[in-house]
Amino acid sequence: MSLRANRVGEQMKKELSEIIGRKIKDPRIGFVTVTDVDVTGDLQQATVYISVLGDQEQREKTLQGLAKAKGFMRSEIGQRIRLRKTPELFFEFDESVDYGNRIESLISQINSEEKPAGKDE
Repeated sequence: MSLRANRVGEQMKKELSEIIGRKIKDPRIGFVTVTDVDVTGDLQQATVYISVLGDQEQREKTLQGLAKAKGFMRSEIGQRIRLRKTPELFFEFDESVDYGNRIESLISQINSEEKPAGKDE
């Protein structure tokens, strides 16, 4: 069953990216990237992980806009993907992008501290 849930999740990720980018006209929704969709084994619920370009205020406004358009997105997915029941959508921020950027900045900081010490030797 998890193989089917993964396939449905990937298809939903593709469709949601297109719906958010082209169909939703809410000014609160900024530049949103759908990074992953995690569908439960019974295909009843889907957690949509998003990444938003902007500050914390922009992220909150985007989440409000997506919550408002949740019904529209669910009906669009129901038309595009043939399922007996369209999963209920839940939106969460994908913290892995921020985490990756933090690790990269720490590695850069360590490398810049080591270079002057290497020249003295």
